[in-house]
Amino acid sequence: MRCAVLGDPVAHSLSPALHGAGYAAVGLDWWYGAVRVPAGEVEAFLASLGDEWRGLSVTAPLKREALALADAVSERAVLAGSANTLVRVDEEWHADNTDLPGAVAAVRERYDGTVSAGTILGAGATAASTGLALCELGASHVRLLARDPSRASETVEAIRRHPSGAEVEVLPLDGGTVTGEVVVSTVPAEAQSDAVVGLCADAGVVFEVLYDPWPTPLAAAAASRGQVVVGGLDLLVHQAALQFTAFTGVPAPLDAMRAAGEAELRTRSQG
Repeated sequence: MRCAVLGDPVAHSLSPALHGAGYAAVGLDWWYGAVRVPAGEVEAFLASLGDEWRGLSVTAPLKREALALADAVSERAVLAGSANTLVRVDEEWHADNTDLPGAVAAVRERYDGTVSAGTILGAGATAASTGLALCELGASHVRLLARDPSRASETVEAIRRHPSGAEVEVLPLDGGTVTGEVVVSTVPAEAQSDAVVGLCADAGVVFEVLYDPWPTPLAAAAASRGQVVVGGLDLLVHQAALQFTAFTGVPAPLDAMRAAGEAELRTRSQG
């Protein structure tokens, strides 16, 4: 059987290392690769796949496109307004979003305290799923600090769909302030200026969704200040474990997948 991660760009993805290690750990002779698929070409790619294809991980900028093309959609993918997972069931593609429960699990692995409110830097598809995760963790108020607030409407709508009815507000990243116990960064490392890093100084938990490069300026500063740091690898491992089980029907070997991700990042840092 064959699986892959789709995106553009996608060569940087750790997913092949994680899933490949998972297959080896449980004795599955499966293949998992990385396939560059530009925006607008997901439908054609799906149509080209043979019966040996079982599952697809979906990354930027294709998550909303994948959702629209699916034959069936899970409740949490509808809630998030995006799909990071496509599973082939008979002749249909079923969409799911494992970013949401993966983010919840990643935070709870590092932090067991109260989450009454949170702030997200950025307003794209990942901001939507992590904003919903904050609601799942108990946040009644979510603040988005967006580089372009006018483009945040889909993410705001997604978070407001959460059954908790959390209040959602959008402010400019420049000049905005952080509120709540958890701050989530979905912005690129190159956008993490001293001013952006300084915004997060008072948060108890800093959730950096990136894993490469690592540490980002934000993660490095948070660690030096003694804040709880939840990393992109934490998120990736937990959401990948859920995908692994959806694709294979086998419980995911979480430790083996995490170790493979850590080893790959060490290799890249040495290169």
